Amino acid sequence: MLTGHALVVVGDLVTDVVVVHDGHLEVGSDTTATVRVTGGGQAANTAAWIAHSGHAVTLIATVGDDLAGRERVAELTTRGVRCAVRAHPGATTGSVVVLASADERTMITDRGAALLLDPAHVTAAVAATPNATHLHLSGYPLLDASSRAGGLAALVAAGERGLTTSVDAASAAPLRRVGVFLDWVRGTDLLFCNADEATVLAGPGSPGDQARTLARVARNVVVKSGGDGAVWCGPDGVLHWSAAVRVPMIDPTGAGDAFAAGLLTAWCSGAEPTEALTCGAALGAAAVGRVGARPA
Repeated sequence: MLTGHALVVVGDLVTDVVVVHDGHLEVGSDTTATVRVTGGGQAANTAAWIAHSGHAVTLIATVGDDLAGRERVAELTTRGVRCAVRAHPGATTGSVVVLASADERTMITDRGAALLLDPAHVTAAVAATPNATHLHLSGYPLLDASSRAGGLAALVAAGERGLTTSVDAASAAPLRRVGVFLDWVRGTDLLFCNADEATVLAGPGSPGDQARTLARVARNVVVKSGGDGAVWCGPDGVLHWSAAVRVPMIDPTGAGDAFAAGLLTAWCSGAEPTEALTCGAALGAAAVGRVGARPA
């Protein structure tokens, strides 16, 4: 466990129904697949990988006051995640159907109680987190009007405590719909994007050019390019590159969440960008080699 400081992660905790198929869906008929029900949610996955790496982490999230919500919290607690998770009476814990093949994954999402992320709860939970030095916000709360105030409250609370901050851009389609995402994350210490998200936020171009463009908004930017690795641009405009770790891919679900966990635990421990990218790539590779978004 990290000595003297801990990470806080804010965002969704949901149930994933992961359907891994061979890449060809028989529309209107039957498709053979492997189906697994497990914990999910971008923020919860990142927190699980951080804890798996032996680092202290608190998850701030919202579930329904139902069996699914209790199971999701119990799973994370068993994995070593400190859960500041509010259970809303009458609400249903969110769920996501993940259609995954070795090449791609598509998510069908019902965020459920995650839409009820409450600013007062988030602010109090950040203030009450022992030894916190960094806050990581999943972009999903910002991408929906119902949970946006809670996500923004997390960044404000982090600033008031003097924590460094990072944000994951989360998903290209909702980023395109909201249009003003960069206004909400301006001044963040670190912004994560994959290739599609970077194109929405920075326009077409090479990953390096996109990272430099976005570094005018966030102090540091990481653009992930899957099998082509990732690039980091800091305030000085210098680019740092890292190659991906080549492993057989079973399920890409949660690879970006694991990458963020590996990079953040290294960076928050004082690693330079290239080393932090390498640590992120290693956890991302571990994630794609198994079904589901969490560590084994």
